[in-house]
Amino acid sequence: MDSKIKKTELEWQTELTPEQFRVARQKGTERAFTGVYNDHKADGNYTCVCCGETLFKSKSKFDSGTGWPSFYEPATAVSIEKQADYAHGMVRTEVHCRTCDAHLGHLFPDGPQPTGQRYCINSVSLAFKEVEK
Repeated sequence: MDSKIKKTELEWQTELTPEQFRVARQKGTERAFTGVYNDHKADGNYTCVCCGETLFKSKSKFDSGTGWPSFYEPATAVSIEKQADYAHGMVRTEVHCRTCDAHLGHLFPDGPQPTGQRYCINSVSLAFKEVEK
């Protein structure tokens, strides 16, 4: 079993941009339609900006029209973890990286088939590795 990456807040702050830290470590949200990966179409893998864990594959990305990158499934069954989020007077499902607990976004039951799920993810929580051809 892999162990979690644990760092102090100061360590994360020195490794991440202020916006990456605010979203990935403090559970923030980037503004809709501003993220670099919202309209991104390349073939490859979306990874965690904090630890490099592969989170989503480009084949599962779709245009949800919400302004955030959306995926219908994670890269593997154990790429991410879910937990209830009761912030802001709503009941949602938060998703975070299983390796380092970085906040990624939220999961909604209104995605396309084959899963019917929409992983609504902050671009700033992601990095991208293009598939070599």
